[in-house]
Amino acid sequence: MNKNSQLPKLALIIPCYNEEEMLKITIDHLFRLLTDYVERGLVASDSFALFIDDGSKDRTWSILQSSSNHFIRAIKLSYHVGHQHTLVAGLTYVTNNVDCCISLDSDLQDDISVIEEMISNYQSGSKIVYGVRGSRETDKTVKRSAAHLFYKLMKRMGVDLVYNHADFRLLSNSVLVELQKYKEVNLFLRGLFPMMGFPSSKVYYKRKERIAGETKYQFKQMLSLAVNGVTSFSNFPLKMITYIGFTVFVGTIIISLWVLFEWAFGYTVPGWASITLPMYFLGGVQLLALGVIGEYLGKIYLETKARPRFHIEAEA
Repeated sequence: MNKNSQLPKLALIIPCYNEEEMLKITIDHLFRLLTDYVERGLVASDSFALFIDDGSKDRTWSILQSSSNHFIRAIKLSYHVGHQHTLVAGLTYVTNNVDCCISLDSDLQDDISVIEEMISNYQSGSKIVYGVRGSRETDKTVKRSAAHLFYKLMKRMGVDLVYNHADFRLLSNSVLVELQKYKEVNLFLRGLFPMMGFPSSKVYYKRKERIAGETKYQFKQMLSLAVNGVTSFSNFPLKMITYIGFTVFVGTIIISLWVLFEWAFGYTVPGWASITLPMYFLGGVQLLALGVIGEYLGKIYLETKARPRFHIEAEA
């Protein structure tokens, strides 16, 4: 903690995975940003940017090693654990060593020019400051529609999310300390921080285009994050199984009454449809139910093992 100055000691937390094409640009931008902030008296002189290498297969770690200085630090995880766990590794590393930290993506699509406003909000009393996209004009239609649908579904399921917020946020050290009490393996930080209830605020920004390299966050990862978010914060899918089961039961009663009516008046016509269609329908419902239950059982299995979420192999 920064006890000898009124200026906040800031850490920028940047997860990295195979970012050799973008990394030097990001390091240069953040080095100049911190230098400017220190010279202007916005943050303490021992502030720094922490890069976390998530088990990259390219030259990411060697670039970080060669770039380390008083503003740039780096840690390397021993194997690939995914974005959320990599972010937690960085947040855990700086806990009780800074006054506040800001997490952002390594591709600089998060607008670093609003970091100054984040710091101002923190000094005004906010323990959490969310970076929120003002619009999604830069997204493709499919991605934009999927994002809107995801936020609407989460809200209907009772999950408190900040609309159009990803992982660009400021956290005070008091929030970081409380974060260490959460031990779950199935992480969904976007739902976790609003649930904590600390005083918060928002800053709005326009997401930029990637300067170099390609995104490592493909549709598969986005879908996995969405499923993890739903199953980690809501039991609504399990309730849906009950609703579907009850609906099928009522439908079966109605069809049974109709069949008895047809039989009583001699209108029965032999055919496969009345047997095959209900069989396939009920089979599909049962498989869906097993899939949803299996998803929750899988999470329980991972949580009960209580394995470490990451291992730090090296520091620079």
